[in-house]
Amino acid sequence: MGIRDVFAQNLKTLRLARGLSQEELAHRAEVDRTYISSLERCVYGASIDVVDRLAAVLGVEAADLLKRTPEQSGS
Repeated sequence: MGIRDVFAQNLKTLRLARGLSQEELAHRAEVDRTYISSLERCVYGASIDVVDRLAAVLGVEAADLLKRTPEQSGS
């Protein structure tokens, strides 16, 4: 699983765990809703600044969005 896939999966998992819609997350992070959708589908890669803003909204460290879980690692 590539880093974009890991980021996309972590982003969606954390967003849903916080009870946020793509639209609400986008609004709070000051990005377009379609951009959130594209990130979650691995259409686009996020800049480090966007990763940081998304992490802040989700209440996690930016690195948490990029960490592979054991399931993602295949372990």
